Amino acid sequence: MSDSIQAVRGMRDVSPEEAPRWARLERIARRVLDAYGYREVRLPLVEKTELFRRSIGEVTDIVEKEMYTFEDRNGESLTLRPEGTAGCVRAGLQHGWFQQPGRRLWYLGPMFRHERPQQGRYRQFHQIGVEAYGMPGPDIDAEIVVLTARLWRELGIDDVRLEINTLGDAADRAAYRARLVDYFEAHRGDLDEDSRRRLYTNPLRILDSKNPDLQALIAGAPQLGAHVGAGCREHFEGFKAALQDLGVGFVVNPRLVRGLDYYNRTVFEWVTDRLGAQGTVCAGGRYDGLVEQLGGRSTPAVGFAMGLERLLALLGESWGAGSGEADVYVVAVGAAAERAAARLAERLRDALPGVRVLAHCGGGSFKSQFKRADRSGARFALVLGEEEVRGGRVAVKPLRGAQKQETVADAEVAAYLARALRGGPEG
Repeated sequence: MSDSIQAVRGMRDVSPEEAPRWARLERIARRVLDAYGYREVRLPLVEKTELFRRSIGEVTDIVEKEMYTFEDRNGESLTLRPEGTAGCVRAGLQHGWFQQPGRRLWYLGPMFRHERPQQGRYRQFHQIGVEAYGMPGPDIDAEIVVLTARLWRELGIDDVRLEINTLGDAADRAAYRARLVDYFEAHRGDLDEDSRRRLYTNPLRILDSKNPDLQALIAGAPQLGAHVGAGCREHFEGFKAALQDLGVGFVVNPRLVRGLDYYNRTVFEWVTDRLGAQGTVCAGGRYDGLVEQLGGRSTPAVGFAMGLERLLALLGESWGAGSGEADVYVVAVGAAAERAAARLAERLRDALPGVRVLAHCGGGSFKSQFKRADRSGARFALVLGEEEVRGGRVAVKPLRGAQKQETVADAEVAAYLARALRGGPEG
């Protein structure tokens, strides 16, 4: 099949066996976010390219090398979103969401970056983004970190650690940037190609380099903390105190920076050693200047994004695959039985919300249908033949365990299954 069309490189399909794990992760995340009062928004996949140039930064790797950008039929430059915050701010400004103080928002969906595909990193990847607007204090910074800590507990993840830092404000970063440029200029010959390219445009990103040959040089670079003003230091101390009070452990990493230009003050990452180079599973911080940068009033903001592919990789086999196609499989042979089976399946779906009832379609013998029922993962097969239809009965055959087949009156099947599926005397 050499002429068959394949998926675009770096964009993967999610199989029916994998999809239940995605749904479970999303369901737990929704429950946790709802408990903290965050409200879902749904945002376009495509935005004007200028939005990302103005927000992320012209000289970031994302804008320079990774965005999927194209011209539409009207000649306007559009981009598949590489991250969610810029679009969320654009929507908030366009629709007046930030006029109400204390906005807590979240979103879920695919993002797109033209990176080199590898385990845990794809060109289409999925994120949950969480954002809070209009609250300037460190208490909201702590809240969104505590929220993530609760999510790890709900998911059963215990091998992640929290790293935090402060980037200071714009003036602090400008002073620090000048010191960094001086330092790395003196060692220009030791820098790799990427770092030399970033030296005068975005020198903080050199600190984030994963090149092992640069680690000693980076370790000797000036530290940002010495250039952070009193207000930012007070904010950071308040953030740390709140985390300690709420029982969330952390490590201060003075080299922690973010790859997007809009961050200031608090930054944080949840990292693990189990995913190799792709060890960051959740990252965020403050971006107090972004709303104003995109044309709005000065509005404090803080948020984070977490990659679903990396979280699912971290969960690994502990969640297993999906639980199968069905809970109950209806088997029928004969025209009258097939019609009765379809009616029975509809009644059961009405009576048993949340129970997956799969009615066999396509005919076949009882033997072939039972094979299909077993492969579906169902706990029970309901068997209808001409004799059962005439007698108003249904044969209930357990497919898992050692229980025996029983015959139940048609009108009693729903009640029988309700007891059996919750582990009552019949199941």
